[in-house]
Order: sequence, then structure tokens, then C-alpha cells
Amino acid sequence: MRVLVASRNNKKLRELNRVLDAAGVTGIELVNLSDVPEYPETLETGADFVDNARIKTADGVRETGLVTIADDSGLAVDELRGMPGVLSARWAGAHGDDAANNRLLLAQLSDTPDERRGAHYVSVCVMQLPEELAVTAGMETEYVAEGAWHGTIAREEQGEGGFGYDPLFLPAEEPGKSAAELSPERKDELSHRGKALAQLVPVLRRLSTVGSN
Repeated sequence: MRVLVASRNNKKLRELNRVLDAAGVTGIELVNLSDVPEYPETLETGADFVDNARIKTADGVRETGLVTIADDSGLAVDELRGMPGVLSARWAGAHGDDAANNRLLLAQLSDTPDERRGAHYVSVCVMQLPEELAVTAGMETEYVAEGAWHGTIAREEQGEGGFGYDPLFLPAEEPGKSAAELSPERKDELSHRGKALAQLVPVLRRLSTVGSN
């Protein structure tokens, strides 16, 4: 069964593929927005992560007829009262400019002592099924999963891996290392998105037995 991951970020697609492989789930072909005919995407104007993820899954199901998974995630910094939050990808203004976002965050925390540099990543993953498929399979039309990953913000970037704020995020489970210095497998085990995606594995396993769209 083809399942659309409503993103053009190939790293997110590979992440979900690794989660499925680790769980031994077969029969699911993951595709992203680059693999389907282009369609107009609704602006992500939701008040929270789940709202934004639902905007993306609704677009995907409506425009492609495929089961659609969307993730909305971000970094919540204690000193910034939970920001950048849903604005994480465009914190410095331009959407997806990781380098600018990281520079701005470091500048905002430049005078913040180590004991007040706590932060956590949040990921909300929504899976939406076309209504006809849900009825045929005896399943819900929507599944929502959430994961969190706690740590602190470094004083400078560390590592070349990952994306987003990973070079600045020091996971509590790996003292001294940034998320950008972890292997993909270790990151899947610990990360907010890995935890959320793992909750969708039983649903995807069930879908894999239903057949192709």
C-alpha cells in the first residue's frame, strides 16, 4: 500500500522507513510530496502542532486519495516560554532556513546561564485514511501520536548530521553530544519524531494487510 508522507524532507521519509524496517513491517511503500503530482498546499496557520499536521493530511488525502501521514514538530525552549514552538521552522523569518534559525536562537540565549537552557522537542504525527478505506478496513479515519525529547541548548553548534536545531540540541540521554552527532538509529530510538512514529506502527502494520489503494 502506498502511503504519502506529506513532506519534501527526505530525511523524514528515511526516518519512517527505518522505524518500519526495525518493526518488521512490510507491504507499505512510503512516498513524499515529490513523488506525487504537485497540488496546492494550504498554509499552516494552526494554533498548535496537531492543527498544522491535520492541515497537511487533509490536503494529502483530498488531492491524492492516499493514506497520508504528516508531522508537525518544533523546539520549545524554557527560557523563551515554549517558543519557537510552532514557529520553529521560520523562527528567523524564512521557512526552513536552519542556519538563520540557529543563529537567532543562540543570540537570544547568549546571556542565559547553563541551568536555564532547558528545552524539548515536540512532534505530533497525524495519519489520515480516506473515508472509504477506513470503512472497508474497519478502522478510524484519523490517528494522532505525540512524542517529546528533553535536553538543553548548547552554546555553539556541534555535529554535521540531522537537521533543524539538531546541532544545538543536547539530549539528556547523551551528555555532551548533540542530536546532530548521533547515529540515525540512536536518534530514532530517542527522538520526539521516532517516539511518535513508533506509535503509528501498529496502524501501519494493519494497513499493510489491507491491500493496495
